[in-house]
Amino acid sequence: MLAVLQIVIVGAGAPLLVGALRTFKARLVGRRGPSPWQPYSDLRKLLAKEVVVSTTTSWVFRATPYALVATLLTAALIVPVVTARPPLAFAGNIILLVYLFMLGTFFLALAGLDAGSAFGGMGSSREVAVAALAEPTVVIAVFALALRADTIDLGRIVERFGGEPWLAANPAHLLAFAAMFIVMLAETGRLPVDNPATHLELTMIHEAMVLEYSGRYLALVEWASAMKLFVFMTLLANLFVPWGLTEPGGPMPVFIGILALAVKLAVLTTAVALLETAVAKLRLFRVPELLAGSFALAFLSLMAVFVVR
Repeated sequence: MLAVLQIVIVGAGAPLLVGALRTFKARLVGRRGPSPWQPYSDLRKLLAKEVVVSTTTSWVFRATPYALVATLLTAALIVPVVTARPPLAFAGNIILLVYLFMLGTFFLALAGLDAGSAFGGMGSSREVAVAALAEPTVVIAVFALALRADTIDLGRIVERFGGEPWLAANPAHLLAFAAMFIVMLAETGRLPVDNPATHLELTMIHEAMVLEYSGRYLALVEWASAMKLFVFMTLLANLFVPWGLTEPGGPMPVFIGILALAVKLAVLTTAVALLETAVAKLRLFRVPELLAGSFALAFLSLMAVFVVR
């Protein structure tokens, strides 16, 4: 039941999260903006459209949308979403989670190359470069938390920090949080690394790889992108602010966990919207500098485990 609930929350809540972020950004700049429910309408419309596939593509192009959705739904069962013990708690370590993220990125990069489009190849090259810099930061940042919690199991990390809040008050904790926040922006294609609303091919990263998709394939890719943002925000919220999460012991702890997750996601969504309305997109050659800075923050957080006791 908990596994089904987490899949429903991540799968059904991801489009709403993206829609709320778009609406809030539009209100911040003085526009009415779309409804928060607009992504659901977009997905339904895409599912009804005809699929057009290039004759140069192979099975990789058709399999990628399903691989993206499968990896994100599996990640939803590993990350503590509404309780401290996720359904796949026995496999819930950060190494497996990073492998799942990289597997989805690998298939998406192959799909961008498979269509034979110049923009697809350019987007794939940029996506792999960003992932190569971002994924090690995720491992280092969470490993810094794991050393303080004496475990690499994500559920046990949440339990440890939830039971001993003073561990989360460590200044090095904030360094790891800042590093993860920057990586979240890079991995999900948000400003200042990428602009999800752009239609300029020369500046796109994620959108350049999915230019050749249409119909239900594009719907699955967009849904997977929304779920990735949801999973990253949930990981950021529940690992660094684990309050409200307890062991699954009935409907009440689960309900409290859902309420706590909604509040934390609302705060993070507000922070991302404020940031995206205040900054411009970085030049492509400046992105490695930003990601190197996030890696340095994560590394400092890791070193502080051995220096600050």
